[in-house]
Amino acid sequence: MADVSTTHPGFSTLSFHLSCPASASPFGPRLGRASLKRNNDSPAVEIDTPGFLTTTSRGVIPHLSRDHHRFTEAIRWVLIPFETFLERLPPVPTLQGGSTPLHKFFGYSPLQNIVIMSARDPFDGRELPPNGNDHISSYSMRGVTPSAWRSYVFACRPDIVIALSDTPFTKPPHSQKRLTKSLERSTSWLSNLLRPIELDDDSNSNPHPLNIFVHMVGGTDLAARRIFSEGLLETLRDNEAEAIKPLKRLDDGVTGYVFDLVPLRLSLVAEIDSANISSPDILDTTTVPTAAQMSVDTSALIPLMKASLNSLPTQKIRLVNSAISPHEILRLVRDVGIDVFDAHWAQRAADIGVALDFRFPIVDTGPNNQTHRTKKDLGHNLYDQVYAHDFKRLADCFMDGASSLGQDSPCNRPVCPCAACSPLPPCQHISHSSIDSESYPESVHAPRQFLPPFRRAYLHHLLHTHEMSSHSLLAMHNLSVLDAFLSGVRTVLAHPNGTAVFTTEVDKFVEEYDEEMKVFEDARKSWTEVERARGKGRLAREKDKQAESTLGTAVEL
Repeated sequence: MADVSTTHPGFSTLSFHLSCPASASPFGPRLGRASLKRNNDSPAVEIDTPGFLTTTSRGVIPHLSRDHHRFTEAIRWVLIPFETFLERLPPVPTLQGGSTPLHKFFGYSPLQNIVIMSARDPFDGRELPPNGNDHISSYSMRGVTPSAWRSYVFACRPDIVIALSDTPFTKPPHSQKRLTKSLERSTSWLSNLLRPIELDDDSNSNPHPLNIFVHMVGGTDLAARRIFSEGLLETLRDNEAEAIKPLKRLDDGVTGYVFDLVPLRLSLVAEIDSANISSPDILDTTTVPTAAQMSVDTSALIPLMKASLNSLPTQKIRLVNSAISPHEILRLVRDVGIDVFDAHWAQRAADIGVALDFRFPIVDTGPNNQTHRTKKDLGHNLYDQVYAHDFKRLADCFMDGASSLGQDSPCNRPVCPCAACSPLPPCQHISHSSIDSESYPESVHAPRQFLPPFRRAYLHHLLHTHEMSSHSLLAMHNLSVLDAFLSGVRTVLAHPNGTAVFTTEVDKFVEEYDEEMKVFEDARKSWTEVERARGKGRLAREKDKQAESTLGTAVEL
């Protein structure tokens, strides 16, 4: 058992506890619990790992309102890329006061959510101008300097901040000289963030009040990755030591380690076949991974991560951004011991009309819509016409709340708690006048009962009519399915022989579900067709489509 924490009077205190008997190996699967204690009397926010963080756009979870946050218990960790706020000076979130400015500004609960602040969106791999010694490029009107980033962090007071790193987003491959600069700048920018704050003589505050995660840089060079990690553990001397006093080493001020997979995939793709891959295909990753990036096997990423972690303490949180499938998540838990993953791929599934439907460990739930494939799909493409009259719940692997209450015999399927599968009526009626209050007296509190679930046919209709609620329901459902998936991972690892059982269950999962994720490709095509069904040029497109798909005379439009 291991426990690591950073005591930060005035700010929040993050601790991470590893429990046994998940694995004795530094790279095996791990069970843990992150606990964030704020500087007040509120209870600590505790989150079990392996877990996931929810991604945002301009601080907001796409498709979800503040009420949706409260309905969705799966939303715990939240990542806020700050680059979208650099268009204005000062950035708007820095103007929000209070002890938890980001929670207050974006509507997250300090009792439920841990907010992580990063400079860049880790899923955006578009080409950017090269960084400078004192300037980091970002996808906005302006970049950010290390000193400005430090001031923004102290103004926003995030629960966790990710230190700046010099990750190049120019066309790979990158030279050895560029790699050396990346290591030096990343180390320097971390040291700048660790500088002690100015304190009054009568103040007892800790001079290092931040919970800092650091990117593991070094690209695809194993030696460079090892050198950066070893540099974090070196005892500093002279001016370097004075800069981060009273810390002795950079790693003493670090709470966790971050791996961004997008730049790693870009570099690996360039190394494999740079001659046959165009620049846009390599660098444009604004929404989903390209076919070239999908071709990078997880086995190529694992040695890079192990090179970074080999010399570092095992008691700190390990975070991975941009995992592309549950299969990759399972392998990274099994082979590297990753604690937290992003939910970007699951949230993107909601964008394109896919309702996730899978479980871990594998439980036989009957036939799944395999669409001529030997393996089960990870979900359902609700744009497909086969769902036009399908009145089942969104997922076969889960029960809905209403059905579970009327279940006479035991069922091996858990209940999906999302607002799409297990909707609940509001706690109170909205009163528009005093007359309404007479109709619904406050003394009457009927017990809340689950309403019938939303059906696939209804979501199919909403998607084809461009209703925003379709994506809201899918986003809540997909996050809940991913949460149940990782809960299943933790349950298996808690077994007395957890590592061996987990390895067996991972193999079963890979054999059961389609790793190529063809259902996502189908959904993306369907989404494009529906998006193009309206707007300028629609009639011409309809004419072309009719001419191609009719045997006889096409209808004149």
